[in-house]
This record gives sequence, structure tokens and C-alpha cells, in this order.
Amino acid sequence: MRPTPLSSDFTAECRTAVAAAEAAGALLRSRFPDGFASRPKGALGDVVTDLDLLAESMVVDRIRADYPHDRVLAEEAGDLGGDGGRTWLVDPLDGSNNVVIGLPVYVVGIALCVEGAPVVGVVHDPVTGRTWSARNGAGAHGPAGPLSPAGRPPSPAGPLLAWTQGHAVRRDDPAVRVLRHSLELRSRRLLQLWAPLVAWAMLARGDIDGFVGYRAEAIDLPAGALLAREAGVLLRRLDGGEFTVGFTGPDTDRSFVAGRPEMLPSLLDLVAAAVPLRGRARQGRAGTTATG
Repeated sequence: MRPTPLSSDFTAECRTAVAAAEAAGALLRSRFPDGFASRPKGALGDVVTDLDLLAESMVVDRIRADYPHDRVLAEEAGDLGGDGGRTWLVDPLDGSNNVVIGLPVYVVGIALCVEGAPVVGVVHDPVTGRTWSARNGAGAHGPAGPLSPAGRPPSPAGPLLAWTQGHAVRRDDPAVRVLRHSLELRSRRLLQLWAPLVAWAMLARGDIDGFVGYRAEAIDLPAGALLAREAGVLLRRLDGGEFTVGFTGPDTDRSFVAGRPEMLPSLLDLVAAAVPLRGRARQGRAGTTATG
């Protein structure tokens, strides 16, 4: 296997990801809201559009041009092969269900993982033309400079949260129903955007207080979580233990609570109030200075 450049600061890779995401975004913007066809994807209500496929091909071609030996995992095409030491994750249109109904809430997401851990994350919003990016250990940045989730005081009406669950989670899953209902009761608002990368960018910018995921999708988690973590957001498992960001393993390893540092203890308390989680170990509650 080709040696992995662990000493790299991944500036060039981030530049490639940004260029690819923005090129795909221009395509998406030019065809939204009605210049495409769509069809069902699976039996659980998901969809795929012509735009997903066109944008994905554009992103993959740009990555392949600069890094022909790297492995690429794409949302629609799947595993395109390559050296597994460095893996690119491509979500060409996060928010396809929104696009189909004409709702302008969608983004392009790209991550590079080295030995399974994210080192580059890029989220591009075609609607506004804004791009947010992060490199491991180098912080997160947007059009106005470094990102930070701090600055907005907590609301007495409760936190503003986002929610996501994986496509494989059944709508009548009892743990989901109880957890989501508990969060809705105890938060000011629980956003369900159908586009997790949008929520990660909002959290990294400080627009929302927290983000809770239940068996989240693997393809978009690394880019979004790295962006938030590098901005200063803390990530934990639902039981409060350390959360490891990755794209391998079962989806049960991808349930998380993410929040602004001053909000995280109270967010974990909200999650603990859900019946299915009572009695579980609350490891790591004291160590809220770690970043995920």
C-alpha cells in the first residue's frame, strides 16, 4: 500500500475539495428548482435525482484528476476503488428530498479520511454560494474567516437543536420516537432538515446550540463533524462517552450529541431524560474539554 502522508497539512487536498464542491454547486444551482428528473431510491422514501448523479461525477472526476490513487466512496456510485489508506467521501447533494419539493436547503459535502479519521471537510451551499472548510488541527473557516459556535447566550425557552437519523432507521423505532419526543418537549425548536451537513454548518457557525444524531449516515458524518469540531464544538456519544468520528463499522456507532461547550452538559441531560437511555453509563461527562 502506498505510504500515507500523515505529515501533510492537507492544504492541497482541501483546495481540491473546495474547487470540486463549488463546481458541483454551480451545476446544482443552474438546474434548481425544476431542471432535473427524480426517482425513488430504496423502499424507505428516499429519492435520487439527475443532479445527484451529475454533481457526483463532476466531484469524483476532479478528485481523481489530482489524486488518482486515492479511494473514493460516493453516495450514489458507492466504492469506486483505490488505496484505502486515504478515502474521499462524496455527498454530491445532501438534501435531495428538499430539492425534489423545491425547498432550497441542500449542500455539497466532501471529506478526506486518512486511516479512517477525517482530515479535510468541506461543505458548500449552492444557494448562497458560501463554502465552509476544515482541516484537522487547523480550525474551520468560512467566507468571513474562522468559525466559532460561541457568542449567542442560551435562551430561557430552551436550546435550538437539529436532529438526524439514518435511512435504515424505521419510522416506528421506539428509541427514536422517545428520544425525539423528549428533545422536542425540552428544546425551543428541533430542526429536521433532511440535510445533515446543513445542520453541521449551522452548528459550526453558532446558529444553533446542538445537534443530535441517531444511527447517522456514514457518507456525510466525517465532513460535518470535522467542520464542527474544528470550530470548537464538542461531540459525545448518547451516553456521554467519547465519540469517534468515522465512516466504518455499524451505524449504531454513529449516534451522537454535539454542542457548544457551555451547552453540552445540559444537552446530555436532555438525552438522558429519554426512557430508552436511562440507566446507561454516562462516561466522559466530566471531560467536556475534549473535542470529540
